[in-house]
Amino acid sequence: MLLDKQTFRNQDLVLKVSEDIDPKVFDINKYEPFLDALCREREYQKEAIRITLRYLLGGQYKNLKELAEENYHRNPILQEKYATFTDFVKNLQLPEKLYCSLDLATGTGKSFILYGLARIMLAAGVVDQVLVLCPSTTIEDGLLDKFRALSADKTLRDLLKGSGATILNPGIINASETIKKGDICVENIHATYQHVKSAIKDSLGNKGQRTLILNDEVHHMTSVSGAELKKWKEFLLDPKYNFKYIVGDSGTCYVKNDYFTDVIYRFSLRQSIEEKFVKSFFYATEGVPKNESEKFQWIYENHKRNKRKYYKLKPLTILVTKDISNCRQLTEKWIKFLAKKDKINRKTAEKKLLIVTSAPEHKDNIPKLKTVDDKRNPVEWITSVSMLSEGWDVENVFQIVPHEERAFNSKLLIAQVLGRGLRIPQAYKGEQPIVTVFNHDKWSKNIKHLVDEVLEIEKRIHSYIIPKKENYNFNLDNIDYKKTEERVEIPQLKEFNFAKLQKEGISYSTQARRLPREIRYAKAVLGDEETRKAIIELKMCPIEEAVERVWGAIAAIDMDLGTNYKQKFNKEKIKDVIKKSLKRIKDKTGWVSEENLQKTLQAFGVARRKKTKSLRYKIKAENLTKINTAQMKKDSLGVGALRRGSTIFFDDYTQKLSEDEDKKLLEELLEDESLPRSALIEVKNRYNFKTPVNITFAAQKPERDFIKKLIEDEKAKTVNAWIKSRDVGFYSIEYSWRKGEHPKQGSFNPDFFLKIGNDILVVEIKEDKAVTDENSAKLKYARKHFQRVNGLQNKQKYYFKFLSPESYDAFFQTLKSKKYKEFKSKLEASLED
Repeated sequence: MLLDKQTFRNQDLVLKVSEDIDPKVFDINKYEPFLDALCREREYQKEAIRITLRYLLGGQYKNLKELAEENYHRNPILQEKYATFTDFVKNLQLPEKLYCSLDLATGTGKSFILYGLARIMLAAGVVDQVLVLCPSTTIEDGLLDKFRALSADKTLRDLLKGSGATILNPGIINASETIKKGDICVENIHATYQHVKSAIKDSLGNKGQRTLILNDEVHHMTSVSGAELKKWKEFLLDPKYNFKYIVGDSGTCYVKNDYFTDVIYRFSLRQSIEEKFVKSFFYATEGVPKNESEKFQWIYENHKRNKRKYYKLKPLTILVTKDISNCRQLTEKWIKFLAKKDKINRKTAEKKLLIVTSAPEHKDNIPKLKTVDDKRNPVEWITSVSMLSEGWDVENVFQIVPHEERAFNSKLLIAQVLGRGLRIPQAYKGEQPIVTVFNHDKWSKNIKHLVDEVLEIEKRIHSYIIPKKENYNFNLDNIDYKKTEERVEIPQLKEFNFAKLQKEGISYSTQARRLPREIRYAKAVLGDEETRKAIIELKMCPIEEAVERVWGAIAAIDMDLGTNYKQKFNKEKIKDVIKKSLKRIKDKTGWVSEENLQKTLQAFGVARRKKTKSLRYKIKAENLTKINTAQMKKDSLGVGALRRGSTIFFDDYTQKLSEDEDKKLLEELLEDESLPRSALIEVKNRYNFKTPVNITFAAQKPERDFIKKLIEDEKAKTVNAWIKSRDVGFYSIEYSWRKGEHPKQGSFNPDFFLKIGNDILVVEIKEDKAVTDENSAKLKYARKHFQRVNGLQNKQKYYFKFLSPESYDAFFQTLKSKKYKEFKSKLEASLED
């Protein structure tokens, strides 16, 4: 049985560097005393330096491509992940350079490795200068401080002197100074850009063969988003420098969820936890509340727990958001929460929290991170954006809160965020403190995969245009619309029955001021579980405050619309309704829960307005645009979908012209006897498969049955060519409809385009009896769209059809009789009603 997913261990994907090295070419042994003094008991740092130097200076490899080829042919895991060596090379970042990546968990001292590599490469006389690039000024400042401190160490200097170093006393500078022979220049990547004034361009031109480039936090270079960060890679490849030796390091060697292809050494998060070089951590697996008020209380309780447990210092909690705007909002909420919870004024609460983002107003906060560990500093809480989390050497973080999914939705982001809390503070050296990660429990699986070093890749087969001998590509016409907005008034449909409300009250749920809650946590690596309990206060308000909020909402409506509801529903009447509602649940406390208050607002909100203003879009057809089916982008289907009703249609062109990876996967699928019979359908006569793609996907039975009709001998003769559209991104039609009282906007891609002579039949497939307001809107807007298309050109005539299986036979009969123009399916007729 073919597995739906491939599972790999990250360690199996690490490239092995040959140990065959001629000591006459490079002898690492003479630098061992220096490595012992620099790295001390951290053997993994020494090994990372040794392997990297063996790769760069051993003379075995001209570039990364040669190392990759050697490993590909020796490693069956790589062969399983990449169908051919060519596929593997496509995933290498800098295949023609002597380039590699080092994967070391955050908190394991990557800066010592960078410094060791720089000093030995200079001492060996292989390079004349070293450029260390990093993604931010925060990291730049930290590296400069560390490198200057290490360069001032007389023991290290004397040990290199004993090795016969060519360059013994390198200058530690940034790019505000000219980079001279013997310098180690540390600079953030922005200094390499054309418009930024720095010494890099003038100092390193045509000196790339004698320059070592070290890239800290190199996952930024491989980032799939951000034009500025992509310039990093462009700089490394710039021919005016022609850099030869390039090394990157990261504690998060992922492009989203995929592991780097060029790692030559790995000291993982799991290893660093097992060997107690960093803290361990608990992460939530069950019971995390959705309610923000309850979440805040749990975060506060965890923080208090950490203060009791780690009393030798001042524990910190960091809350991570997806962007600056959300960080500002969270900061404001947290200040208010702290003021109320700690019974302090706002000014005192503000001093307890530090917001750190790249926004100009927060610029002065970044240097303050250097002192937040100090007990005399009042800061206990830090709010931050995930992308800005690196470069901090804050040791006292004992709770990490990914506040939104965006902060924790990939292995890259999880590893980045976790990295903020892993360093062991000096006060607890020799012990292994524990960080609490207050994550949403649905992300616990992602965290476990990261710690377990498992890479799961769903097997996917791809559909794309191939150069068939018979050209089945054809042109389609679309319209570039200009959209304008207008506000219209729509009558309110519901009548407000206040008499019923006065008589019966509102259906409240049972209330409680405080409730016992518990959350389950799992410990990283060991998997030990822990249940934490707390008494959580539910948000409540007295009846008088509830009345004021309801009456205030009604007053706002009156002000907005010029109505006079607040006289009809005065405060006494509102109060009577609330008291009656509380009486129904036998609640005599005189308090209303937030949940029941919302029900009250909704109950009175029915009377809001006789008319509501709604935003509508008016569209105007502008330019006619042409698109050819040859322009349709690659699509893919996870093989697991084949067990859930999806189907692949293919012919002999598929095996001849598909990419190697898809050929191999199709062969495996054909041999898998556990798949449903409907999963794979071979078109025996390729002349019946009149579509320009290698493979066509059918999502479910209605689409599958339609394609089966299209490829029958007689029916195939009626069509010149056809294509099944992608779900998104090929040919989109916008529409709008009302869902209840709310207007909705949407767009859809019709399922099929059939070319018959100069006619184009556009077909949307649905199940029988799929009569909905939304489908009626699709029909209406699609008809209007193609009427406009037909009005703007006369080379092709377009006909839009809504089809369901009960009308397939009748539809194909009209294709044969050439009467398809007037054809209307049962579903389409029902949608018109």
